[in-house]
Amino acid sequence: MKDIDVLIEALPYIKKFHGKKILIKYGGHAMVDEEAKSSTARDTVLLKYVGMKPLIVHGGGPEISRSMDKLGKEPKFIKGLRVTDKETMEIIEMVLVGKISTEIVSELIKHDGDAISLSGKDSSLIFAHKKPASKIDEEIIDLGLVGEIDCVNTDLLEMFLDHDYIPVISPVGIARDGTSLNLNADTAAGEVASAVGAEKLIILTDVPGVLRDPSDPDTLIPKITIDEIPGLIEDGIISGGMIPKIETCVKAIEDGVESCHIIDGRKKHSLLLEVFTTEGIGTMICK
Repeated sequence: MKDIDVLIEALPYIKKFHGKKILIKYGGHAMVDEEAKSSTARDTVLLKYVGMKPLIVHGGGPEISRSMDKLGKEPKFIKGLRVTDKETMEIIEMVLVGKISTEIVSELIKHDGDAISLSGKDSSLIFAHKKPASKIDEEIIDLGLVGEIDCVNTDLLEMFLDHDYIPVISPVGIARDGTSLNLNADTAAGEVASAVGAEKLIILTDVPGVLRDPSDPDTLIPKITIDEIPGLIEDGIISGGMIPKIETCVKAIEDGVESCHIIDGRKKHSLLLEVFTTEGIGTMICK
């Protein structure tokens, strides 16, 4: 009887989101643990078969660093941001486009989900410009081939979605002169979600969501409006690596996405629990 109750609870959400685009940013545990990778792919395919239109943007920072180590290239970071010279950019493309993206596609296909691997360079999917040098703590910082997004070619994505494909997008952009640029995956996910008019942006992470006390998972804040965010940052509740994720969510909502969700990809079926249950499992950000 319990399973029937779950289905009944899911019904209004299935109806509400039927035909709507859902942008899922793959990251953290959902990309490195084999069981989690399979489970997340299966759940993504389920969204498609109940009538939604999922799209995926993925990261891959740890895998990039591992590959650089294997190739004898030392990863370099400034203030937590990866410095990207030409050789590093080649490794980034090799890992994101040639390895991670195709692995995600393979998992989706294994669960009968038609999927297509794309980078931001394919058909000029994501146009970007090189991030200019900037002053950080009195020091001029140039990160090299790191990009800031100008626009997203939605025609290509709409074509695949209309033919029931799940686009799997690597965060690599292309400049007007054809140069490849390394993009922040969270930022790319937000920009793509806004451009295609997604109903939801769901960011899979390795934390339960936004916590009032980072050491206590029971202090999860289930819902935040964008007006509350400056105060939470000022109070130190939103801090560190959570700030850019929240900023991505705020911009996406301001650009038309209905809601954004930061959820724990380590939890089994977290994607389905967040979309199909009233309680959810992570933090929802909305207007």
